[in-house]
Amino acid sequence: MHTEYHKWWSPSLNQDMEMKVYGHAGKPVIAFPTSSGRFFDYENFGMVDACRPWIDTGQIMLFAVDSVDAQSWDNLKVTPAERNKRHLEYDQHILTEVVPLAQSYGLTSRAFVSTGCSAGAYHAANFFFRHPDVFDAVISLSGLFRLDRPQFHLTGQDLADVYFNSPLSYLPDLNDPWYTDRYRKSQIIVCCGQGAWEGPPIEDALALRTLLESKGIPCWVDLWGTDVVHDWPWWKKQIAYFLGRMRLV
Repeated sequence: MHTEYHKWWSPSLNQDMEMKVYGHAGKPVIAFPTSSGRFFDYENFGMVDACRPWIDTGQIMLFAVDSVDAQSWDNLKVTPAERNKRHLEYDQHILTEVVPLAQSYGLTSRAFVSTGCSAGAYHAANFFFRHPDVFDAVISLSGLFRLDRPQFHLTGQDLADVYFNSPLSYLPDLNDPWYTDRYRKSQIIVCCGQGAWEGPPIEDALALRTLLESKGIPCWVDLWGTDVVHDWPWWKKQIAYFLGRMRLV
């Protein structure tokens, strides 16, 4: 497997950022880390090996990115508005730095897949829904889609400050055909288990399915069994399962 490591000064974030690339061809996939995670976690926890059959055959090229969650959603020392501002700078980092770098490889597909586990699944879904001109597919594993949950340390009173980064907040009012038409042409995959620590992800997955179906937007929500817990061994199985059933063109 061809791999590359990148480190550069991010003008969007005003700090060094890192990323690792896996593969030589195929549809570009951006993998977001778990809460306050790092770019190397995707490899270290076995997710890259789980994707290897599709990487080695040139069906996907994987870009494992860094996070700034410790400076945004996980930073309890600043206000919700400041946390949101830092995330928006991360948003620009992905759009204006990571995406162009990935596109510079000359891949045949210009549209990206977003994926991630747990907090990374939130990022994957939020980036997909905010930027359907960049992403045409999402694989969200055990994610939360509302920021007014204890896991994000935000309350309903804080939603006004983070509204446009809380998918189950902004999607109900989003009826612009520029977005909805793109969603309808995309592949939306949401999965979680029904075992330990998966209660909130189940709630959000079902709420998202109900919402999208009400707008005529196809969405594959797949709830695995009661033995399936919120942890890497199951996420490895899930990413392989869904990559094997996607259109990777």
